[in-house]
Amino acid sequence: MIGKIAGRLDYRAEDHVLIDVRGVGYLVYVSDRTLQALPGPGEAVALYTELLVREDNLQLFGFTSLVEKEWHRLLMSVQGIGAKASMAILGALGPDGVSRAIALGDWNAVKAAKGVGPKTAQRIVLELKDKAASVMAMAGQGSSMGSAQGASQAGANEADVDMVIEPAAPTQSTPDNSAAQSEALSALGNLGYGPGDAASAVATALNDDPTADTPSLIRAALKLLAPKS
Repeated sequence: MIGKIAGRLDYRAEDHVLIDVRGVGYLVYVSDRTLQALPGPGEAVALYTELLVREDNLQLFGFTSLVEKEWHRLLMSVQGIGAKASMAILGALGPDGVSRAIALGDWNAVKAAKGVGPKTAQRIVLELKDKAASVMAMAGQGSSMGSAQGASQAGANEADVDMVIEPAAPTQSTPDNSAAQSEALSALGNLGYGPGDAASAVATALNDDPTADTPSLIRAALKLLAPKS
């Protein structure tokens, strides 16, 4: 299994790139979002990868973080979702967006991806909602390894690039509080709340206040989880 590719970007196409790893070229399929984040030809690049094995074909898919890779694996486990649909969803929402949409049961957000209909989007949310908490927690455990855009071409040829390209910055930047998100999920789990309920409450709290720290997230989530009188 090829879990990571690090080398020099030879060229990019509409849905894939070619990465030269010490003279061997690997064709790696990526989402639109990942493609936008990658550097230009000749520059150092590294991606986490997943190998899809078919009877007549082998395809390598690339991701900017382990969270994105894990969502690809989970999305592919849903009936009717192939690699193309999975990459379309990740390209449209990004890994954090997928986490939020599924935790909140927002199938309309999933439906925004090209080629994903309403019934398929509803199935995705229904089947994966209980998985959202564990993936959201993964985001706070250092599953993204930083940008390799500044590494030199010579360095990429002589040694492994020990970094992974980060997603392109959104038009309106949002703070990275993945650690607070992970800690809040852990705290709610220790209090006895189920993964699905905890993930939904934390996602709602983050939507209300993207800058919230761990204590604020926990308090807001507990209010959301409190029985309604």
